[in-house]
Amino acid sequence: MLAYQKKFEMKIRLDKFLWSVRLSKTRSAATQMVVKGHVLLNGENIKPAREIKTEQIITIVRHNAKFQYKILALLERRVGATLVKDYILDITPEEEVEKLRQYQSAQKAYHQTDGKPSKKDRRNLDRFMDNWGED
Repeated sequence: MLAYQKKFEMKIRLDKFLWSVRLSKTRSAATQMVVKGHVLLNGENIKPAREIKTEQIITIVRHNAKFQYKILALLERRVGATLVKDYILDITPEEEVEKLRQYQSAQKAYHQTDGKPSKKDRRNLDRFMDNWGED
């Protein structure tokens, strides 16, 4: 019986799995994430072609946060967003999610500015800097 189960045990590459469960938009993007070291399998750097198994933990590093997913089942094809919960379990700590939210809000605040002061702003800055050392 065991020989029969081993013979038909499903195998899938990590990059294909990431794409299949919608953790990446494209398969090539999934491959690049793994190559660049943004994806860890059980805490180790791996190659995109590494075959995965159930019960393993995938860690994805996005900006400064580490998202963790437990593999519940393997699949052959990409699935719809509603079916993803049958294949992976999100075990990310809440503080990691909060780190990403802080990063996103900081980026949003940064991009709302023009970056270059207007002529009036420039004059005010010059006046401020000229009077800086005086008491």
